[in-house]
Amino acid sequence: MFLSIDAGNSNIVFGFYDPETEKWTHEYRLETRRDLTLSYLEKNIRFYFLENGLRAPSVKAVGISSVVPEISDLLVQFSETFFHKTPHLINERSYTKLKISTARPQEMGTDLMANAAAAYEYFQTTCVIIDFGTALTFTVIDKDGKIMGVNIVPGLKTALKSLFRNTSKLPEVKLEVPQSAIGKDTIHSIQAGILFGYTGLVKGMLEAIKKEVNLEIKTIATGGLSEILSTLKGEFDKVDRELTLKGIKLITEKNMAT
Repeated sequence: MFLSIDAGNSNIVFGFYDPETEKWTHEYRLETRRDLTLSYLEKNIRFYFLENGLRAPSVKAVGISSVVPEISDLLVQFSETFFHKTPHLINERSYTKLKISTARPQEMGTDLMANAAAAYEYFQTTCVIIDFGTALTFTVIDKDGKIMGVNIVPGLKTALKSLFRNTSKLPEVKLEVPQSAIGKDTIHSIQAGILFGYTGLVKGMLEAIKKEVNLEIKTIATGGLSEILSTLKGEFDKVDRELTLKGIKLITEKNMAT
């Protein structure tokens, strides 16, 4: 199996790819903690392996994308001690063997570069990746694989947390699209405001990007919240929750082949 580790600001995702079935067969999420310890990490993964009938020796290679520098070295150490594999920790030098490129590789999050690698591998043409994560990002790639730029706004959950933290007496609500865009009570009002509001934001951003690029452009959505906005059905050419994991695998394999 191949293991992709995607360490983001909210969660660390462990994705396991089985080359025999050519599928991502298992996915484990752990809350991102800056005080994460090796023992805590190993204990949780060991329990997950026991529950799912997995064995550490079956993992043959490991790739890591981390946008949390405080835990990057720990994840490398974890791979070396638990799987006895030296992982590829994606960095600005990892992209030279790929079809994609960026003018400022040191400024681009490795998760966004993984998304770009996987999306361009799939489309092979101008495309935009909409990643519904802690931040909502729009990464634009031209027909030659060069990243034209990235737009960043607060993600859905980030916006909700900000609302609860800065406003008195508002209850926490589930991220569910209500039947009406006009709120009838407090919970409904928040759901309508956030979810219909973000629907308009995404549509408006895509419209502006397509107008500026002035070319036919493919769209792909990813991230844990990419399927929540049912109001965006039909806006994307593809929805792929595993896009980042696929990109980590692709970048790692290109670099391990040398």
